[in-house]
Amino acid sequence: MAASSTSARAVPDPPLWLPHYGASPKVAVERFVRKYATTSGRASRSEFWWWVLVSGVVCSLLNILMTSGGRVYPSIGHLTAEPVVAIGYALFLLWIVATAIPSIALGIRRLHDTNESGWLLLTIAIPVVGQLVLLFLLILGPNAEGRRYDEQPLGLGVTRP
Repeated sequence: MAASSTSARAVPDPPLWLPHYGASPKVAVERFVRKYATTSGRASRSEFWWWVLVSGVVCSLLNILMTSGGRVYPSIGHLTAEPVVAIGYALFLLWIVATAIPSIALGIRRLHDTNESGWLLLTIAIPVVGQLVLLFLLILGPNAEGRRYDEQPLGLGVTRP
């Protein structure tokens, strides 16, 4: 009996202008970096939530670094920071500056996947209620009508007005 050479073929990643449903953490971070400030198109739940997890872990580690080196001297009554704290603050500031714009763009693309306007990201400014509404919108599954936000590459037979 001949051995069959059926092997599982790897499914290629979708192009950057399409959402990647079922993205792994590595793929989600790669797409986050490659689509740095792109607000057109859509982002899948996995792309968005994996990035939220990775960013949360990095912020937590930097927070530990920032708070681990401080010492309070009761005789003089103030906090004196070790050099590692200054490094932690510098790294945290660098992280926030480097990821703020792409994180906003990712949130907009995630809202587009649910067929909502990216402007709804501003509801986060409304205390409690707005934040809960935004969380609900970000958790929603994909809506096929969200395709209207996709940036179609030229040559696919799509005419743009």
